[in-house]
Amino acid sequence: MATTLPAPRAARPRRNLEKWGWIYMRASGVVLVVLIFGHLFINLVAGQGVKQIDFAFIAGKWANPFWQVWDGLMLWLALIHGGNGMRTITNDYVTNPTANRLLKGAILVAVALLILLGTLVITTFDPCPPNAAPGTLDTSLCQALGR
Repeated sequence: MATTLPAPRAARPRRNLEKWGWIYMRASGVVLVVLIFGHLFINLVAGQGVKQIDFAFIAGKWANPFWQVWDGLMLWLALIHGGNGMRTITNDYVTNPTANRLLKGAILVAVALLILLGTLVITTFDPCPPNAAPGTLDTSLCQALGR
């Protein structure tokens, strides 16, 4: 008696999200090391060190698009890197499928919300707000910006 074999199925394209998550963690980690150490050097070592950090210092930094991009990139990479790490931990230790989905959904919402709010702060920051307390603003910066 002859046996018939089932017809081979057409190969589905596979998306290996775990592989891309692994690659992202390594690549973003390298870029984050550069961004974070640059951030720490500028804020804590160069100039007057910690004493220089106040509203006027941040206003001066964020008046320059270079520092907006630097800090924005650091924010995005760090939050996505951390969220991906939390997703990996959730996949490893939460065996209940419903709890796993809920936790990963909560992680996604938290990361997305923090990225949205952080990006909004960086891009809409006003270095010369009206009615600011005297002495908190860099008056030379405000005059240069025409405010």
